[in-house]
Amino acid sequence: MIERSPERDAAILAALPHVPHLGWTEAALEAGLRDIGEEPAAHRWLFPRGPVGAVEAWVDLADRQMEQAASAEALDGLRTPARIRRLIAIRLEQAAPHREALRRGLALMALPWNAAAAARSLARTADSVWAAAGDRSADFSWYTRRATLAGVYAATLAYWLREPVGVEAALEFLDRRLAGLARMARGQRG
Repeated sequence: MIERSPERDAAILAALPHVPHLGWTEAALEAGLRDIGEEPAAHRWLFPRGPVGAVEAWVDLADRQMEQAASAEALDGLRTPARIRRLIAIRLEQAAPHREALRRGLALMALPWNAAAAARSLARTADSVWAAAGDRSADFSWYTRRATLAGVYAATLAYWLREPVGVEAALEFLDRRLAGLARMARGQRG
């Protein structure tokens, strides 16, 4: 479980405007803390694992924000693929103002020595999306659903960040991935 606190959340949100220019660095964390009137060195105890820990905490915060936004919508009336699509849409819409910070965060997490943190973050996001979609499975499908969604979400995110496309184009890409999964599932049953 990742450590959560209002102070950590505030520090992350304050650092976000600095990340496009400074990257996910101690300098960006310090600048954000200065902006909110906190001691710049506070990043050392707020994020003892440094910028990687800050990125991981940001992903967790984004998961919580997505869950909160989803709870305000009537997702129960949608079929599961439509719920998943809407939840990923919420994530992309919320990330849109911080697209460069997200790109830099993914670049940091892609470094080989950060693979464990990247895997944890992606797994938590997949679990968060499935939980917000209402998945209550407790069998082997719990793992396969999350692993599959993690791959689809990562591909969608990569597409969105690679091209200068908007959220709608990324959702069209997602729709193609979800349709492919549905065809594959039908083929296995048939």
